[in-house]
Amino acid sequence: MLDGLEVGDALPSERRLAEELGVSRPTLRAAIDGLVAEGRLERRHGSGTYVAEPRIAVPLTMTSFTEDMLRRGMKPGGRVLSFRVEAAGARIGRKLSLSPVEEVFTIRRLRLADGSPMAIETLHMARALLPGLRREDLEGRSFYELLREHGVVLGAGTETIEPTVTTPEEAEVLGVPVHAPAFLFERLTRDERGGPVEFVRSVYRGDRYRLELELRPPGD
Repeated sequence: MLDGLEVGDALPSERRLAEELGVSRPTLRAAIDGLVAEGRLERRHGSGTYVAEPRIAVPLTMTSFTEDMLRRGMKPGGRVLSFRVEAAGARIGRKLSLSPVEEVFTIRRLRLADGSPMAIETLHMARALLPGLRREDLEGRSFYELLREHGVVLGAGTETIEPTVTTPEEAEVLGVPVHAPAFLFERLTRDERGGPVEFVRSVYRGDRYRLELELRPPGD
């Protein structure tokens, strides 16, 4: 059904498509509904049905965005939206086991895959961990790779995921409509001794991502 169509192309009319495929219109509607549910097609109210951007399966493992994209044969990229040194405050201090007055880096980055905006990431880290960190150190590279270069060995992490919608500012940066579906990821990563390394809050486009989990029977 999608042969010869590119991302963003509109499907022909239902009548024409049913005739070309030699199927009934109810059968065609069911097939289109299935492709919409899989994220391969998208319906636009008052406009029609279009070929959607492919969704990226995100495995729930402790890897960086850069590593995830490279594994999928995509070119990772990004740019630093803001880079600040500030007091941790009560909430971030609790997450990183710091005093509220201790200094942290607060770094906001736009993450790209093959040049397309995918996520907005806000990273908090104790300044004492990498006191010489500069904005340009994070331009277009993996933060985890940078940590490894400075002898920081990651041990474990916890992550929560919940559905959300984009704010006007997030929508503008990601190039999606306001209140578009999105995933909110919050991750706390610890080093091999159990000390907090980073707390990251990321907003991922809901139209480009699906979550992927590997399930095993109890006892494995």
